[in-house]
Amino acid sequence: MIKEWATVVSWQNGEALLHCDVKASCSSCASRSGCGTRVLNKLGPQTSHLLTVPSEQPLVAGQKVELGIAEGSLLGSALLVYMSPLVGLFLCSGLFQTLFGTNLAAMCGALLGGVGGFLLARGFSQHFSRRESWQPVILSVALSPDALRVDTSAPPAENQ
Repeated sequence: MIKEWATVVSWQNGEALLHCDVKASCSSCASRSGCGTRVLNKLGPQTSHLLTVPSEQPLVAGQKVELGIAEGSLLGSALLVYMSPLVGLFLCSGLFQTLFGTNLAAMCGALLGGVGGFLLARGFSQHFSRRESWQPVILSVALSPDALRVDTSAPPAENQ
């Protein structure tokens, strides 16, 4: 199970609206200056995600919850998203190269196959997203923000 913490935005009728921050893939290793992944993370948009998860327990805005998703569903979706355009690219490129015998035809086939694989992955992902096993679930709930208070004032002095 892959776990991540999220913040509750709202809770109504057994549905929790959660806010998840996107984390960079790395930020603490010793080779930060020469890391290509870190450079790519700086280029992309730093966004957050809102998602709706069923929750029987009433939640308060600002409360933290731990979400979990099965490894199999995450690996399956990654395989679908990355491999279908790649397979489409290679298959159509090889097919066009064989049929027409030119590099320009192979490049056009690669473009068509990549876009076709992307569209195929998009259609299948909408179908797979309805599966209950591919949905995130709430694993644990932290205390609400106002449940714990710390008094930092000095205790009253005792008269002797």
